[in-house]
Amino acid sequence: MNLNAGEVLKPVFDFLDNAIADYGVYLFLVLAWVSVVVLAWVFSGGLRRKYPNQPHIRAGIGIVIQQPTQPTPIIFLDRDSAGDDRDI
Repeated sequence: MNLNAGEVLKPVFDFLDNAIADYGVYLFLVLAWVSVVVLAWVFSGGLRRKYPNQPHIRAGIGIVIQQPTQPTPIIFLDRDSAGDDRDI
């Protein structure tokens, strides 16, 4: 009886190497699309616990933008250029 992990798992590694070499592109495409579906399921609440006899509560996000009732006055200061010694 051989219990060496390298020799026991060699057929598994050979199968995976051959599958990736022959069908690697297709495996990648399938896994990419499956990951998109899994993410959509998770974001839609697939991992939330569902308790029986619990009312369904839906909450939405609302953005409210209120304009000020009175515009803020803008104050301009005129500087007397005769008193300045600097050239700007």
